[in-house]
Amino acid sequence: MKAMRIIATLSLLAVALPAGAQDKQTAVANFVGKDGKEDGRAQLTAAANGGVLIEVEISGLPANKWVAFHVHETGRCDAATHHESAGGHFNPDKAEHGILAAKGPHAGDMPNQYVGQDGRLRAQIFDGMVTLDGKTDGIRGRALMVHANSDDYRNQPSGDAGERLSCGVIQ
Repeated sequence: MKAMRIIATLSLLAVALPAGAQDKQTAVANFVGKDGKEDGRAQLTAAANGGVLIEVEISGLPANKWVAFHVHETGRCDAATHHESAGGHFNPDKAEHGILAAKGPHAGDMPNQYVGQDGRLRAQIFDGMVTLDGKTDGIRGRALMVHANSDDYRNQPSGDAGERLSCGVIQ
């Protein structure tokens, strides 16, 4: 009987451990718009050699327009605060803002994304400066943000990206 319990426990661990390891390699973010209603989703996957691939689809955005897309420091997406609750750009290294900045970019700075004529942003974005683990560069528990304007990649502290349109907590 004791042997059966040991075998059952080991079997359970054999199944559970790979699933737990996989969970650390992926995350999701459900986006909410300015009205507080869900408007999109992102799937995040840790790359084998570092960085994170973000696959995102968000609807209800201004059509035919480039918009800024960033990781923000706080995992709070409160539409009542116009998503200001998410704080500033994720910047663990205290760099300057912008992909084109001499002392930049922030870890949360990513290229602008294009919203199609249907008002949907569909993209696959790679950020090589972040991880999904609990280290200093980890973004689990932080927020992804879509802004109303494109990022100019230079202006401090946030690239003159404008209003926060959609926000998703990375879980």
